[in-house]
Amino acid sequence: MATIKEVAQAAGVSYTTVSHVLNDTRPVSPAARARVLAAAAALHYVPSALARSLRSQTTGTIGMIIPNNSNPYFSEVARGIEDTCWAAGYSVILCNSDDDPAKQRDYLNVLLTKRCDGLIMAALAQTDAELLRQRRVPAVFIDRAPEGLEYDVVGVDNLAGGELAGQHLLALGRARIGCIGGPRELEVSEQRIAGLRRALGGTLDDSLCETADFSSAGGYAAALRLLARPAGQRPDALFCCNDMMAIGALRAAAELGIAVPAELAVVGFDDIDLAQFVHPPLSSVSQGTRALGNITATCLLERIATPEQPPQRRRIVPVLNVRGSSVAGAHPSSTTSPGTKP
Repeated sequence: MATIKEVAQAAGVSYTTVSHVLNDTRPVSPAARARVLAAAAALHYVPSALARSLRSQTTGTIGMIIPNNSNPYFSEVARGIEDTCWAAGYSVILCNSDDDPAKQRDYLNVLLTKRCDGLIMAALAQTDAELLRQRRVPAVFIDRAPEGLEYDVVGVDNLAGGELAGQHLLALGRARIGCIGGPRELEVSEQRIAGLRRALGGTLDDSLCETADFSSAGGYAAALRLLARPAGQRPDALFCCNDMMAIGALRAAAELGIAVPAELAVVGFDDIDLAQFVHPPLSSVSQGTRALGNITATCLLERIATPEQPPQRRRIVPVLNVRGSSVAGAHPSSTTSPGTKP
């Protein structure tokens, strides 16, 4: 890789003249400028990002840590973040923690060492909160921030989303409404189940509920446990706390010969792009994954520009997109996008 000194030697000018031409920091004669640019092009010279960041105290990078990049929800949110950051002149460094606290901590240290201008995190272990607080890096959290951290948070109203799903299933006349939740320690999942319970008048039959790991395989296994029972003992409706588990539940129902939605209505959460293309198309509570990413990135860019502003919480208002997994033949040509509220 060519150096700035090699460019200077090829152009027959000083090192400082090359620097002034490339950084546009001082007038240089047209002839000298032309020689420098020609030499830089011939040598395929690439300016040092590190040197530029030291001068400007910025790196033009945003760091993002997500727990599982194989989950379409996170990939769609990340795409929205990347689109907004790219339009603003930032590159995004994406890190996947695999739900491993040690790996998450390592990635956080890497991003801090790289002096990213801001961070976006879908989760952060409480034990790492102090490190982030000490470094005073602009950051935005998706869904929730660790206790004691005063940071911007962008997320869907999970309680309202679960309630929407429950109200829809009740309106369909379903009497044995079950649920497949995520890991019990995750607040997001517990809030969605609490919303379902609220829609059902505060009661939810625990014998019709299972937990899984937010994966399609986990949803499939949980649904098999619920649906393998005799017709009068199994659920006639399932609310799954994310779409991947709901897709697994649809496969379990198909293998057991249970007709969806005639014998079993299924509603998911997230409304990922894939939800429209499974069979039958999946009814899902939408939080507008791409838009959520756009809003999260915008919030971070505002924080970088005005770091003194008080922390904000931007909440996405969920909507239910009804499709064939709960109402026969329902397959809207377009989905409804959620809104936001303070």
